[in-house]
Amino acid sequence: MAADNKKTVLIMKEKRTVSQEVKNQLKFFTQTKKKILKELKEKEMTVPELSKAIEMSETETLYYLMSLLKYGFVETGEIDDMDEYFYYKLKNNG
Repeated sequence: MAADNKKTVLIMKEKRTVSQEVKNQLKFFTQTKKKILKELKEKEMTVPELSKAIEMSETETLYYLMSLLKYGFVETGEIDDMDEYFYYKLKNNG
């Protein structure tokens, strides 16, 4: 039976391919994630500071930053002096 299951998996992999668009989106997300984490490694930043540093709109930056927050890569720090933005920093996993 195990051999039959292995054949089924191979057949399904051949039939169900991932579109190039999805691959490109994943590649872009990974590149953006690396840029954000690199910037936050140097210092804590607000969304406007981070968006300027990675040359992306604040809306897009916030979207990717919230994904990283959700999955535990970053965390919120203090709020800025004007009480407008949180500072974001790398999460201390150690």
